Amino acid sequence: MPQTDETREEALRRLDAQARALQARTAPKELHDYGSKAAGYGYRLLGVLLGGLFVGLGFGALADALLKTGPWGMIVGVLVGFGVSIWMAVRSAQRMSAEAKDWGPAKDLPFDDDEED
Repeated sequence: MPQTDETREEALRRLDAQARALQARTAPKELHDYGSKAAGYGYRLLGVLLGGLFVGLGFGALADALLKTGPWGMIVGVLVGFGVSIWMAVRSAQRMSAEAKDWGPAKDLPFDDDEED
């Protein structure tokens, strides 16, 4: 027996609702990988520290080449670059620490029965 258009639309709506419910039940839970995020923060801090040091070294070498001051431009450039990089790393670490507070407490690893002593 042929169905009317209205019952087809109702059947389509019902199937669509069932499909959404199935998708909501079977969708994987959102897992946050905070370990890799923390490692990324560590690499970023390392980059800030080394970057400041090398930028100071470059400016010092440039000052030595232009002003003919011998090694003093490089020495001062490295010290100033290191100081600025420490200051930038501390500021970045404070921002990262404030963001990490939203992560919640650390989750323990599951107990492993196969561990040998």
